[in-house]
Amino acid sequence: MDAKTTGARSETSGLTIHLTTPDGWSWSGEGVLLDLDGVMVDSRLAIERAWRDWAAEHEVDWELVERVLPGRRAPETVAAVLPSLPEDAVAAHGDDVIDRQVTDTRGLRPVPGVVELVHALEKAPWGTVTSCPRRLAEARLRATGYPWPVPVLVAAEDVREGKPHPEPYLAGARGLGVPPQGCLVVEDSPAGIASAKAAGMAVVALPTTHPARELEGADALVEDATALVVEVAG
Repeated sequence: MDAKTTGARSETSGLTIHLTTPDGWSWSGEGVLLDLDGVMVDSRLAIERAWRDWAAEHEVDWELVERVLPGRRAPETVAAVLPSLPEDAVAAHGDDVIDRQVTDTRGLRPVPGVVELVHALEKAPWGTVTSCPRRLAEARLRATGYPWPVPVLVAAEDVREGKPHPEPYLAGARGLGVPPQGCLVVEDSPAGIASAKAAGMAVVALPTTHPARELEGADALVEDATALVVEVAG
């Protein structure tokens, strides 16, 4: 069924979510899954600080790190830029970069309009699907005024395969108790869009970290989340 017109209700909530974009694209379904970095939280400064410092300390080209970073889990980024490292060293470096970000929350801020989107969902099923470890997701959500705990959180340690594999968003749908085709995803990266589409979900993209031309795989593109109109019925 077309995600824009599905009207099925979640067996757990009995609610239907209706979302409309400024250009008239609309979707009705049962649950919403939001990426974290670039969708809920503008964490670009904190991420760049941590990875720039790590790259400088280990004599890794920052531009290479910057190219492979979006949408990947920390160990995947380390492995991509230092492919000769053994697995245990990759894990240790990944933990190091994450720890830097957990303790450094300077400059974090909510992406405009998304706190309001979360509140508009009221008691409808929603959750967060992120490539971050749980401890980092918690630090960022707490620092930017989102409800904690979020109803459903799928973090790096909850899946074997990260984005663009569909596993993270399929896990999110299971957490909501909603079939994948009843879910809408809000994403900002090509890897995240690919993950959600592979899971059979509709996607709205925000061009917060990537230009619009790189987000063409999404069903809809919204320059500003404040323009989204959300209604919950049932």
